[in-house]
Amino acid sequence: MNNYPRTFSHIGISVSDVEKAVDFYSKVMGWYLIMKPTVITEESETPIGQMCIDVFGSGWGSFKIAHMSTGDKIGIEVFEFINNEKPADFEYWKTSTFHFCVQDPDIEGLVKKIIDHRSWRKTAHAYPRILPWRETLQNVLRRRSIRSHI
Repeated sequence: MNNYPRTFSHIGISVSDVEKAVDFYSKVMGWYLIMKPTVITEESETPIGQMCIDVFGSGWGSFKIAHMSTGDKIGIEVFEFINNEKPADFEYWKTSTFHFCVQDPDIEGLVKKIIDHRSWRKTAHAYPRILPWRETLQNVLRRRSIRSHI
C-alpha cells in the first residue's frame, strides 16, 4: 500500500446542548447545517441503530446528533448524549481532542462575533482557570493590530 497524505473527512464533538452548538457554529462560524439535530434511539433493527450499538456498546438509550460542514468541506458531527457531563476542570494532559483551530481572512471580525455571541460567557464560567475568553480574544486583536501597523 502506498503511503500518501489522506484527506480529513469529519470529526465528532460531544456537547451539552446540540441546538445551542448548532446555533453558535452556524451563526458565528458560518458552518453549513447538513442534518438538523435528530434523535437516535438505541435499537438493532436499523443499520444506524446497530452501528451505534457497535460503537457505543449497549445502555446509552438515545442521543441527539447534527451534521455540519465547514467552508472547506470538513464534516462536524455534533453529539449530545443524555448522560453528558461537563468536566469539573480543564484537564489538558488527558488524552482527547482538546481544541480545534479555524482560519478566517477577517480574524478581527470573527473574534468580534465570538465575543458578541452569548455562549462564550458560559464556557468562561465553566472553566475559570482558563484565561478569560474576552481578554484572550481582545489580546489577539491587539497583537494583530500592532503587527499590521509596524
